[in-house]
Amino acid sequence: MNRELMTVEILKARHETGVTWAALAEAIGMSPIWTTSCAYGMNSMPADKAAGFCETLGLGKEVEDELQRCPSKTWDKAVPTDPLLYRLYEAIMVYGDSVKELIHEQFGDGIMSAIDYTMSLDKVEDPKGDRVILTLNGKFLPYKRW
Repeated sequence: MNRELMTVEILKARHETGVTWAALAEAIGMSPIWTTSCAYGMNSMPADKAAGFCETLGLGKEVEDELQRCPSKTWDKAVPTDPLLYRLYEAIMVYGDSVKELIHEQFGDGIMSAIDYTMSLDKVEDPKGDRVILTLNGKFLPYKRW
């Protein structure tokens, strides 16, 4: 089993069972974003989480084992062509330098961790069109000087 096949099996099982990402995450006590990222091969699950995930979807040991493997976090395209993903890239292209400048101004020279990190996604209903709230919450890591 490889990552691509694992993801195909997970998506097929989700479709067949009708289990939502939120329900899968709740079943293993994790966030929906993290749980989904594991299913897409971008993070690894501890053994107990992988077991619960696969039990919820009725998946076998091969998927459970693959979910536990440390991933290679690579992308096959410079910029995704999917409209939703492209718009996230567009937001970074338009506002990225400004965010970087403001982080440096408020915190100093460093980066936001994507390891000591959480992300949440919320929906706010609005009569003009529902709103997406995406919160990125990462520890600031100053660059060391030596």
